Amino acid sequence: MTSDLEKNVVETAYARWAPIYDAVCGPVMVMGRRAAAEAARAVGGKILEVGVGTGLSFDDYDASTEITGIDMSAPMLEKARAKMASGRYPWVKDVVQMDAHHMTFPDAVFDCVVAQFVITLVANPEQVLSECARVVKPGGKIILVNHLYSEVGMAAAVERWAAKRTRKLGLRPEFPFARLQAWADSNDTAQLIERRKVAPFGVYTLVCFQRTDTALVA
Repeated sequence: MTSDLEKNVVETAYARWAPIYDAVCGPVMVMGRRAAAEAARAVGGKILEVGVGTGLSFDDYDASTEITGIDMSAPMLEKARAKMASGRYPWVKDVVQMDAHHMTFPDAVFDCVVAQFVITLVANPEQVLSECARVVKPGGKIILVNHLYSEVGMAAAVERWAAKRTRKLGLRPEFPFARLQAWADSNDTAQLIERRKVAPFGVYTLVCFQRTDTALVA
């Protein structure tokens, strides 16, 4: 199993990135971000954005949705709240500083949970996925978009090499899809319904789980 990132490393990294995040990461992640938001809009209703950051995705939603965002980074959330204060995003209900490993929401409250470029960064991805499954309604969707590492070939070797040098930046480029599949296989609360590369270059992968009707086991 991929070794997990330390929470304080990620928080420190994103505090540094907050002032430049939109300018640097916005163009790089735009296609993955739009693909995730498009899939979420198809579900509609109450949507939870896990790792909402600076609110970079606010433009990708519309009045058919009601967005709640959570993030651990206070500096990133300051940027998101400034966007909300502009009045341009009436569909954004709230952004809250919250640990995705221990969400304070009731069970089965959201129609869809979206995590864009997040699941490879959290300290315990399986715990976060289980929390996402807990707060989404039966039949609702959990939508992830991320770079998932190449498990064979030269790309895999390069990503393993890069992983040793980027962990202090809060990055984990060697995260495999197999880890997401293993989580789904090990519980009865969600099933994999979609996995596809995001155009145009297939750098990012969109993964969608659907919450089953099976009662959550404490």
